[in-house]
Amino acid sequence: MNAHAATPESFPALVLNADFRPLSYYPLSLWSWQESVKAVFLDRVNIVSEYDRTVRSSSFEMRLPSVVSLKTYVKPALYPAFTRFNVFLRDRFSCQYCSCREDLTFDHLIPRSRGGLTRWDNVVTACAPCNLKKGGAMPWDAGMRPYQHPYRPTVFELHRNGRLFPPNYLHDSWLDYLYWDTELEP
Repeated sequence: MNAHAATPESFPALVLNADFRPLSYYPLSLWSWQESVKAVFLDRVNIVSEYDRTVRSSSFEMRLPSVVSLKTYVKPALYPAFTRFNVFLRDRFSCQYCSCREDLTFDHLIPRSRGGLTRWDNVVTACAPCNLKKGGAMPWDAGMRPYQHPYRPTVFELHRNGRLFPPNYLHDSWLDYLYWDTELEP
């Protein structure tokens, strides 16, 4: 990346916990250059690595941080929040009925019309055609059983799955802190 032609917005900082592990793998824990500079001034982070790019004011000049670590350890939650994205991540972004990876939705195993709740143990990732095919039927009535029974994942499991989907861009200064499992297929 040409540091002289790029705007500061092109310089996010990888955020590590105090133990030097990323706060999150997917989405990757990144702060904008403004957030990282503010955290430095508030003495909340240590600068681990820097870009060649600087920002200046009339009385100050600073190289932009490329990797920062929190000064205070943030204990990760054991269980993640229930969100559509986290359901997709748990199911590795594939339909649990046909393995398709396009046009993803989520499906209630026990349909809401039959009292099914929107929670980890009743929702699976489904492509739109499979979701429409199953409709309001129970899985066994529709002849559609999911490949994996739905469950509430741990944060560790979501991080493990997230490492199967590395982002398109990884700055060289980040690589020592990221552990992508490139040998496993998502």
